[in-house]
Amino acid sequence: MHTATEERLIQPARNIFGSLRLPGDKSISHRYGMLAAFARGVSRFQNFSTGADCASTLACMTQLGARVNRLEDGTVEIVGIGGQVHAPDAPLDCGNSGSTMRMLSGLLAAQHGQFTLIGDASLSRRPMERIRKPLEAMGASIALTEGHAPLTLRGGALRAIDFTTPIPSAQVKTCILLAGLQTAGMTTVREAIRTRDHSELALRAFGASVERSLDQGMNAVSISGSQLLNAIDATVPGDISSAAFFLCAAALFPGSQLLIDGLGLNPTRATLLDALTAFGAQIAVLHLEEKNSELVGTVQITAPTEGIGATEISGALAAQLIDELPVLAAIAPYSRGGIRIRDAKELRVKESDRIALTVANLRAMGAEVTEHEDGMDVPGGQSLHGAIIEAGGDHRIAMAFSVAALRASGDTLIRGAESAAISFPEFFQMLDFIAER
Repeated sequence: MHTATEERLIQPARNIFGSLRLPGDKSISHRYGMLAAFARGVSRFQNFSTGADCASTLACMTQLGARVNRLEDGTVEIVGIGGQVHAPDAPLDCGNSGSTMRMLSGLLAAQHGQFTLIGDASLSRRPMERIRKPLEAMGASIALTEGHAPLTLRGGALRAIDFTTPIPSAQVKTCILLAGLQTAGMTTVREAIRTRDHSELALRAFGASVERSLDQGMNAVSISGSQLLNAIDATVPGDISSAAFFLCAAALFPGSQLLIDGLGLNPTRATLLDALTAFGAQIAVLHLEEKNSELVGTVQITAPTEGIGATEISGALAAQLIDELPVLAAIAPYSRGGIRIRDAKELRVKESDRIALTVANLRAMGAEVTEHEDGMDVPGGQSLHGAIIEAGGDHRIAMAFSVAALRASGDTLIRGAESAAISFPEFFQMLDFIAER
């Protein structure tokens, strides 16, 4: 087992300035990769995510019979299997990727045969019971190890269901829709809080018919079965969850100016821009267009001369900003009024317990912070010092505290910095590019 950890020294910055174009959105790349591999024909993608998680999805799809070619100009070309998977001769290794494991289970549930999905130590701690319930209601058989991976799935002909997700989860929704795509009749997923809709948009881009409705206050998505997908050519928009780190870095420095081009601005994800605006950052969207049903644009952010103010994130907002909460908490001590986060208990079952790790690392840098079961309070008006940060194998923690380090006095050492490569191998290089020292 490879346990070497990489350390990164982050030095304080004077300002954030410049323009960036980010690697492809991880959520969209997962879905395009999986659907292209399942579709008929040859799909080609520009700006496909460079992260290890999306590579796990492509590796699994290759095991199932698809062909993936990386062309010299960076294009990812995928030759699809036309809806018929080949039973793999070894377990499907999802690496660190919960998206791969949960969504792929839905795709395989309607295929005849037995499939075993495994992952690394972190993924093997993440909850998988949430996909077993709907898939077993459809007629698949799933064996878990105390609610976790390894996951063994026996698939076959399924029956359509109408399912309400107990916890809003785009991955669970996608899992059910991918099973429903191959099941006679109409499969419907209902959620109290609308989660990111990349799967619905991607399914439509590949030629499937997906219906959305609002029914008794619930968001409902329905798919009818026995639809075939057809290959597409697409450019993956820049990843807004990756952009979050640079946008928050710019928010730290009064007078900063940062431009991000070609950024995915899907309304179910762009909540971050609203959160930063509520925090007091000045944000302009300069140019907006639609590509394969996804909105793409250029975002400009400037921090006000008096610094950012205060904000609260709870309720539906917490679910929509779940990935961005660690970095918002990490910049909060430098704001005038701080941040209050609630209803974010889901953070405790991510790649790490992100509430505990965020609190511990803020305290290591000298911040005052109050931990709650479902969030935290981080007062503003604080001065932080450099410290040793433990990333805990979690890419978002490594990146969030690299941002917090930019305004600290003295250098900060990020232990476990290699975890950033899971979602964003170019992160440290890009951070150095926009930080004026």
